[in-house]
Amino acid sequence: MKPASVNWKEDIAADEETRFTGYAKQFEAIQQENSKLFGKGRTLHRKQLLGMKAKLEVLPDLPEHAKQGLFAKSGIYESLIRLSSGSMKIQPDSKGDIRGFAIKILGLNSPGALGNGNATAQDFLFINLETFSSPKSDEFVGLVTAVAKGGGALLKYLFTTYGFLGAISRIRKAAATFNKPFSGFATERFYSAAPISWGPYAVRVRLLPPENQIPSKDALNHWGLDMKTRLTQESLVYSFQVQFFTDETTTPIEDASKNWVESESPYITVARLTIPRQELGSQEAMAFQAKVEEAVFDPWEALLEHRPLGDVMRARKYVYLTSQKGRGAV
Repeated sequence: MKPASVNWKEDIAADEETRFTGYAKQFEAIQQENSKLFGKGRTLHRKQLLGMKAKLEVLPDLPEHAKQGLFAKSGIYESLIRLSSGSMKIQPDSKGDIRGFAIKILGLNSPGALGNGNATAQDFLFINLETFSSPKSDEFVGLVTAVAKGGGALLKYLFTTYGFLGAISRIRKAAATFNKPFSGFATERFYSAAPISWGPYAVRVRLLPPENQIPSKDALNHWGLDMKTRLTQESLVYSFQVQFFTDETTTPIEDASKNWVESESPYITVARLTIPRQELGSQEAMAFQAKVEEAVFDPWEALLEHRPLGDVMRARKYVYLTSQKGRGAV
């Protein structure tokens, strides 16, 4: 095990603003085309599965290096949760996909990550994968835009970009990603997959599911209904954990495709996320679902002390804002 270190750094290229602006325009075109088919919505994670109310409890007696930003002292914060499927389209829950678990922590008032005043909320965006498929944003954008054009364009992109063996490798990796077994939002682990700052430190974030939940064989047909059913019976309590940067080789900041080895940098629990029992079928609940769907969930909706780090995260600043504008959220 290695100690947490503050000696991390970002490698920011001179042309990033130009490139990231271009990526945002490409994603904007995808969003506009799909909005013609499915109605107004996000570029990715278009399908909301469920919106819920929750509370985040920052635990007392944390290690000194973990007491940073929102987590500097114990407390309880009202929160919103949006569960989603990662596709740019609306498709059946039974179809393989990346699943998203987004949290918005409310009631804050501290300098924001964007440097344009104080942030009143802190968002954490998780997926059911430990890492991103690509080390940097250029590969991810190329893949998404090719997927949006259809199967032939995707194959052409993969073979042109990576050659025969490289394309085959990426096809297999993509198949494994989308066909990865998923048991439900109450029984799976979720990951930030890319780092954020933690005061002077850097971390990745993880959610551990409640220990007492058992997967339902019927959940894959309606992931949201599975959660609704559980929440009519009991509250769900997740462990909110962080994993600290130790050194660039073990815990790289700029390569979002490389997993941080847990034996070298173990996760520690810093908070509990409680989704209380709640009725999600009433008219009031339906109005709340619409509120969550309209809300912004953005890694850059963050405190300065929890600023997103790395190429993928910096690109998301541009892409998410454009997506929000495209659906009238900002």
